[in-house]
Amino acid sequence: MIDAMTATQVRERAGLTPGQLIDRLAEVAPRAVRARRRTPALLRWAIRMKQDPPFDTQRWRFGYLVDTVFTRDTWMHRLDICRATSHDMVLTHRHDGRLVADVVTDWARLHGQPFSLALTGPAGGRWCQGSNGEHLELDALEFCWILAGRAPGTGLLATKVPF
Repeated sequence: MIDAMTATQVRERAGLTPGQLIDRLAEVAPRAVRARRRTPALLRWAIRMKQDPPFDTQRWRFGYLVDTVFTRDTWMHRLDICRATSHDMVLTHRHDGRLVADVVTDWARLHGQPFSLALTGPAGGRWCQGSNGEHLELDALEFCWILAGRAPGTGLLATKVPF
């Protein structure tokens, strides 16, 4: 479903210039953020949604989708654009580090195995769960890139996280 929706959005905007795309985003973004913030708590908690593979065994709360996955998705597309245009992604620990830490928390919950993780770069940090687990050290952006399915991962890095 997500791939079909994305394909439709790309097709509908294919003829727009970069300036037109930016103008549309500037117009729509404040309304989208306001709508996300105004989603009632009951809807965020009570509605559970089926997912497409590789998450088809999970049913996410609507609040998780709106508050977490949509935010990560936008962030990952920012990384996609930076890599596609050969630009460095400007990162801060306060913003990007918080997002990466949230990804690590989900990843640890999903695989449930012991690990020690050292992520480098401004968005990085160190995490540990249990003892005698797999030790991983890599760049924070590469970690997210792999978990999002943009590059293959082995061992615990084969555990996908929703973006």
